[in-house]
Amino acid sequence: MDASPTAAARRAAAIARHLAGLPSGAAAAVAGLQFSPCLSYAPPESSEAPPAFAPMELRALLDGHHLRERDWAYGAMEESPLFCPRRAGGKVFVSPDYNEGKEGQREATMRRIGYLTRRGVFRGWLTEPGPDAELRKLALLECLGVYDHSLAIKVGVHFFLWGGAVKFLGTKRHHDKWLLDTENYVIKGCFAMTELGHGSNVRGIETVATYDSKTGEFVINTPCESAQKYWIGGAANHATHTIVFAQLHINGRNEGVHAFIAQIRDQDENVLPNIHIADCGHKIGLNGVDNGRIWFNNIRVPRENLLNLVADVLPDGKYVSMIDNPDQRFAAFLSPLTLGRVNIAVNAVYISKVGLAIAVRYALSRRAFSITPDGPEMLLLDYPSHQRRLLPLLAKVCMMSSASNFMKNMYVKRTPEISKAIHVYSSALKATLTWQNMTTLQECREACGGQGLKTENRVGIFKAEFDVQSTFEGDNNVLLQQVSKALYAEFLTTQRKKKSFKGLGLEHLNGPCPVIPHSLTSVILRSSKFQMDLFCLRERDLLKQFAEEVARHLAQGESRERALMLSYQIAEDLARAFTERTILQIFLEDEMNAPAGSLKDVLVLLRSMYVMVCIDESASFLRYGYLSRDNVTTVRKEVMILCSELRPHALAIVGSFGIPDAFLSPLAFDWIEANALSSGSE
Repeated sequence: MDASPTAAARRAAAIARHLAGLPSGAAAAVAGLQFSPCLSYAPPESSEAPPAFAPMELRALLDGHHLRERDWAYGAMEESPLFCPRRAGGKVFVSPDYNEGKEGQREATMRRIGYLTRRGVFRGWLTEPGPDAELRKLALLECLGVYDHSLAIKVGVHFFLWGGAVKFLGTKRHHDKWLLDTENYVIKGCFAMTELGHGSNVRGIETVATYDSKTGEFVINTPCESAQKYWIGGAANHATHTIVFAQLHINGRNEGVHAFIAQIRDQDENVLPNIHIADCGHKIGLNGVDNGRIWFNNIRVPRENLLNLVADVLPDGKYVSMIDNPDQRFAAFLSPLTLGRVNIAVNAVYISKVGLAIAVRYALSRRAFSITPDGPEMLLLDYPSHQRRLLPLLAKVCMMSSASNFMKNMYVKRTPEISKAIHVYSSALKATLTWQNMTTLQECREACGGQGLKTENRVGIFKAEFDVQSTFEGDNNVLLQQVSKALYAEFLTTQRKKKSFKGLGLEHLNGPCPVIPHSLTSVILRSSKFQMDLFCLRERDLLKQFAEEVARHLAQGESRERALMLSYQIAEDLARAFTERTILQIFLEDEMNAPAGSLKDVLVLLRSMYVMVCIDESASFLRYGYLSRDNVTTVRKEVMILCSELRPHALAIVGSFGIPDAFLSPLAFDWIEANALSSGSE
């Protein structure tokens, strides 16, 4: 390299000539270079147009019931330091401290339950009768879930599994002894059904309860390691009592699975003799729940501890039951799980709402890149690609809110005649809504960029906390298979009896087969008649194909169960078709009941977006020939048009979710101030 003084002088002279040759204005600009102004936060409300509809009206539709009680529960949590209030960006937020260890999270959950008990949140949950009381209980549980999944699950196990089993499988002697003490947390209950060797296959559990007629007791025993009760929420630390599901043996005869009450700890939380309990350990989420394992070494419980609404054992050992059919009797013992599935499905919807409220608000205040030289950077939600990421999810969560309200109302008004329908709907919606929740959270996390990774911003941690929803209270894939089997049974029954379809929304199969236009336009695509016709056509055809495929396997000598298993691909498509048609049908009823006006217009957009996205994301419409390739392409373009039309309503829609600011996150508000050096945020 030439480093001589002469070379340096030449370079300096060249630079001087270059600067001297600049126009006077450019030279002044070079001389006056300065920093661009820093970014500043502007709340979405300051730039978005006023809502075109009343958000409270949409909230009333989406929440469905007990809005005032929900707000009271949110306020009760905000008021207590037990819910970890912290200030960020000029606002106060509440959420659990996920940095605490496993034991710390568990104890924090119990302290919160104690506070909520004292505030009267649980008053009447087991002792007040009637559908309105049940709906109020569900509304309050949904609020607890918005705060923390561990809190909701811990409460849910105690009230809905343990308490629900005592209430709905027991009789007066059990109600008088256990329900009020359960409501007041004098005792703490858990639900010992799942075993190491058997989860979904409850009929195959190995724990044994043998009746001893000499003492009038049941002897409960864990005969092998695979029979240990596993994943029992509340068992590891706190539960004093449990519902034990076991094979009932009387005089050498197995009467099948029955439910028993057993005490596992004394009031000082010491484990009782002949019971061994171990911790399930640290989990990827839900560490505020003390999941444990239980072994029973020939423990004895009184005959009266058999939950005997369905079946009983007389003192002399005689077995009696009001239900003669063993399959129906077994189904009755599983009834507490139905409410569990309802709760999980609804909770998934509310968590999706929280994630979307955060991601949408952030997208309405965060800017990135400009499309013109020296122009302002664009809001994230003004990018068509960002709209495509979030707005279809917004439509889906609104549709699924209606479906969850339908399911809750059906459950609280249940009768024996509709128990099968409740099982089918709760299975279909639990699977669909929990899977959709995980899809929503992943997209919201990515839409929030690196900020989505921060625990304080909630969306990222939700993924781990709610992953378990697709597994517990029924594996989602197994639940969808149950839905298809139920539809298949209905199909066979109507054929055999030559009767019309009635129930499960299958009445559309009684009419003529819908005809889909060859060429689709935007007007046709948004027509509720076209949308229902298309979804009904798919469901009708898949049910027929499923029945035909099963029949072919039967004709080849396969057993019925084997034939159903071999037809699983069409079975899955059928279950999804049933669920998506159900969600659309329920929402259409809500839409029709809404008065004409701006809210109804938005409901039409949400419904059309839901249908278009279902078509766009499912291969079944092309696979089975319900739509041509050109029509599917038209649908995809319609999604983008709908995104642009929903974009002005995005802020009002997430505002209608009714989630208080404190239960969102700093990212939903002034994220610049929340991350300032002076904020102390870590």
